[in-house]
Amino acid sequence: MGEEAGLKRAHFRGVRLPVLLLLPQLGILLFFFFIPSLRALTQAFLLSDPFGNTVHFAGLDNFRQLLASESYRESVKVTVVFTLAQNVLTIAVALVLAFASDRIIRGRELYKAIILLPYAIAPVIAGILWAFLFNPAVGPLAHVMQDMGLAWDPNRNGTDAMVLVVLAASWKHICYDYIFLLAGLLAIPSSLIEAAAVDGAGPLRRFFSVGLPLLGPTVFFLAVMNFVYGFFEVFAIVHAVTKGGPAGATNVLVYKVFTDGFVNLDLGSSAAQSVILMTFALLLTLLQFRYVERKVNYDS
Repeated sequence: MGEEAGLKRAHFRGVRLPVLLLLPQLGILLFFFFIPSLRALTQAFLLSDPFGNTVHFAGLDNFRQLLASESYRESVKVTVVFTLAQNVLTIAVALVLAFASDRIIRGRELYKAIILLPYAIAPVIAGILWAFLFNPAVGPLAHVMQDMGLAWDPNRNGTDAMVLVVLAASWKHICYDYIFLLAGLLAIPSSLIEAAAVDGAGPLRRFFSVGLPLLGPTVFFLAVMNFVYGFFEVFAIVHAVTKGGPAGATNVLVYKVFTDGFVNLDLGSSAAQSVILMTFALLLTLLQFRYVERKVNYDS
């Protein structure tokens, strides 16, 4: 152990080289995270005109008006529904695909490559693709649904719009969950699977009785990451598919921050929303780790 520690310390005999190596990453964090975050936190307590010529200290007025706003409360409800639906759908489909990958023998690499393709597509492109496929006027899948007698119009029906956004966001994020779930399945000791097979358990029984319980830590981690994804990373998809409509049916919090700040030019309200959104996400993550983690078995 002493020799190994000595070898590790020999790589950096001083602090100059490690600091130089960290400077690019620290610079990115400073200019693209810490400075904007500090600016948003400051702006949340100010009241200014759209051009920033007149600025007044407003204290907590921005937060009071925001919490009293019916449109903001509705946006919170929309975000919660969207995030929960996207989370459940993404993990469920990723589990099925991971189980199928674990069972496929021939063509496994091609199967994995096809599943991972959506991860290489930009979110805005994914949103445009789904908006086109389900467009009630020209979308081929929308025409199929209409031929089957199913009413479908995400441009006018809020439920249809929410379903479309959930499908688009889940399709884009399934690849992420699939990678971790497949790695978790491959890490399960083969002796446990063989023992269950000897006891007469079929593939599905082995998956639900042996594989799925051992995937508890992975599923828990993915649930947290999917919540973060639903709160912060779906702006491009919502903007490309529905632009928050119709009538605010898909106006999730991250999109409302954009519309209030860059469209309505209400900078104080937009900054207050971003602060509340970050705080809400952090509290949700902490609560999940504190209460859900106790029920997760981390023993392999």
